[in-house]
Amino acid sequence: MEVTKSKIFITWLDVDILIQKLSYKITQEQPQVDSIMGLPRGGLIPAVMLSHKLGLPLVFELTRKTLIVDDICDSGKTFMEITKDHPYNLFACLHFKPHTSKFIPEIWGEKYEGDDWIVYPWERGDSHTLQDYLK
Repeated sequence: MEVTKSKIFITWLDVDILIQKLSYKITQEQPQVDSIMGLPRGGLIPAVMLSHKLGLPLVFELTRKTLIVDDICDSGKTFMEITKDHPYNLFACLHFKPHTSKFIPEIWGEKYEGDDWIVYPWERGDSHTLQDYLK
């Protein structure tokens, strides 16, 4: 993990480790999960990785046993919106920011207490931070 002034660049190795953590937690804590769905854009790649790791199908139509995956739960807004139509589903993310999120996912790979913008390897390195978007 490379740290800069206001961004943290996550490596593929970091992602692999987080997928390992999520896989273990899913099998131990949520064994009823029978399928995985990734949220566009950030959740698609982690969802595919989890699907392969767990041998579960990647789906585009939810059942009550589908795990919904995103890369990060920062404000919690994305997961909260989905919960309105799918209140019985479970949610997972690579990084969970408990100090800024209004939503608590059932499973996360790692809590992150900082305010840095996390840049995943499938994103552009020159992506703007949240603070830049608000300017």
